[in-house]
Amino acid sequence: MGNGTELGRVRGLGSAHSGAHHWLLQRFTAIGNLILGLWLLLSLIHLPDMQFATVHEWIARPIPAVALGLFVLSTFWHARLGLQVLVEDYVHDGANRFAVMALLNLAAFAGAAFGLLCIVRLALGA
Repeated sequence: MGNGTELGRVRGLGSAHSGAHHWLLQRFTAIGNLILGLWLLLSLIHLPDMQFATVHEWIARPIPAVALGLFVLSTFWHARLGLQVLVEDYVHDGANRFAVMALLNLAAFAGAAFGLLCIVRLALGA
């Protein structure tokens, strides 16, 4: 089966063997978002009121602060994974794809960093 046959022409053009990993990561972050989102909703419902002082006191505790940080990280990671698939499917030019992916990574990193910074400031009492 040389290069002249159909099999020879497509050999080496198959799967990059990374699609399953990406798919699993997206499912794991979705499950994490579901669990942490339900926890956040139930925790906020059980607060006596929604005034800033009450929520600030709740966030200042270690477990809610860490859980909120994980929720922010998981949400931005999940969004980045989903948008990466969108970019790979619909942006065909190599230079444009690189630019859009760079902007996507920057936006995801900046959003997650800003969310974590806000949680840390609230948790430390700033």
